[in-house]
Amino acid sequence: MRFRLLVSLACLLCVVAACQETPPTLIVLVVTPTPPGENATQAQSTELSASAAITDTPSAPTATDTPAPTPTHDPRPTPSITQIQVAEQPFENGRMFWIQPTQQIWVLVITGEGRGQWTIYEDVFADGEPETDPSIVPPNEDLYQPSRGFGKLWRENDEVRDALGWAVTPDEFGYISRYEYHPGGSVTPDGVFQAGPGYHILFSLYEEAFRFNEADQSWQLGRGE
Repeated sequence: MRFRLLVSLACLLCVVAACQETPPTLIVLVVTPTPPGENATQAQSTELSASAAITDTPSAPTATDTPAPTPTHDPRPTPSITQIQVAEQPFENGRMFWIQPTQQIWVLVITGEGRGQWTIYEDVFADGEPETDPSIVPPNEDLYQPSRGFGKLWRENDEVRDALGWAVTPDEFGYISRYEYHPGGSVTPDGVFQAGPGYHILFSLYEEAFRFNEADQSWQLGRGE
């Protein structure tokens, strides 16, 4: 009796299914184990169809599809930064710096606010020479005749003397200064560096930064960057 009831129910379900439209085809990814037998074969076939469908879809580009940019070498030289011994003395219209590594005297003449003309001279003073000239007397007690290397250049070069005026301190000050050199120049289209005028950075006794431009032999207060 139970068997006949099951058969009748199955026939009824078949009739109802025949009256409906064919359902759309679906691709199902099977992610759980399937019992062995006929159903296992059908599930394996479904998995293969789904894999084929995924393979036909264009894959996203990977890191190997686009070559990484090749790093290029910058041929421009890097700035030189060190510490050097200097001496400094302010004047009415500028100041002098003595640069120990090159034995040079840098003369700064003020031509505008915080800027002016920069000239380089060799320090030719030798120990044992007169440090000052007693016949040269300042116009008042607040002005001074420079001595040693600064004094020899000032006394023997009328152009320097007229441009700077008198010293405003009785002596020069020696100290260690931070020094920078920034090379100038440009890079050609084929990547070759061509050297050009650069600039120097030097600091005063009171940590004021002075920039010296090789292109026009000028100086300016501050780094100018």
